[in-house]
Amino acid sequence: MIEFEIFGNKDTRSGFGEGLHELGKNNPNVVALCADLTGSLKMDAFLKDFPERFFQVGIAEANMIGMAAGMTIGGKIPYTGTFANFSTGRVYDQIRQAVAYSNKNVKICASHAGLTLGEDGATHQILEDIGMMKMLPNMAVVVPADFNQTKQATIAIADYEGPVYLRFGRPVMPIFIKPDAKFTLGKADVLIEGSDVTIVACGHLVWKSIEAARILEEKGVNVELINMHTIKPLDTEALLKSLAKTKCVVTAEEHMIAGGLGESVAQVITRNLLVPQEFVAVNDSFGESGTPMELMTKYHIDTPDIVEAALRVIQRKNA
Repeated sequence: MIEFEIFGNKDTRSGFGEGLHELGKNNPNVVALCADLTGSLKMDAFLKDFPERFFQVGIAEANMIGMAAGMTIGGKIPYTGTFANFSTGRVYDQIRQAVAYSNKNVKICASHAGLTLGEDGATHQILEDIGMMKMLPNMAVVVPADFNQTKQATIAIADYEGPVYLRFGRPVMPIFIKPDAKFTLGKADVLIEGSDVTIVACGHLVWKSIEAARILEEKGVNVELINMHTIKPLDTEALLKSLAKTKCVVTAEEHMIAGGLGESVAQVITRNLLVPQEFVAVNDSFGESGTPMELMTKYHIDTPDIVEAALRVIQRKNA
């Protein structure tokens, strides 16, 4: 029986806030920049305790990225914070030229990603950011699964030399990663071992995949679940090891079907081991206003969608 210890319920943005505050205490080179969303990004504690290392730039995201890039020249490790839409779509040129091209040690921290920003609607939601960022040379892309892992990832990326895109969100979700778990950039976590189908998920869809695995277990399906918290560099070794057993895969993500985790997995498959794949992702659409769970259901990135995709891909494997 699939069981996970639950350590409460909390939003992943709070994990970022706690991780940033802990870094502030332990690493004097860490500085924080925010584009007028200190409370939303949970950066208040860092501001309170380390005001000399906090820079409120206002609604000037492009300037924030340029400032952060410049700070790295003096040995600082800047963490920028705003909504994912404004962290990427609004400032892509600045990220490309000032950060990625120059391989600057900037940590671009993006909250309220995907559909689960909810009621603010399509203008504030973004579903293409993983693709935008993973295509940039030198850029690592991290999408942690819950509060604990977001805190762990926030702390860990300070030791990674180079630009990082860290993506997290707004809704309150179960916490299932152990508080003392080790986060290693580029190394996936196998949360459930199985032999019938591999489910590869990131972000909020990891918990949804755990729910799906329990339903599939009742149907006699043995799931292997991989939490692929790092989209780039992708842990191809863990993926291929799993696919050698299961011979089929479902990818699940809160992102557009084009450009995201599923596409990265598909590239590995086509180059190494041809197996059937099903995608659980938003299919070429903008979002809209609604509660996070309503939107996940409407746009087919919810638990039942993962279950159905797993049953389809097994059927294809056995055809």
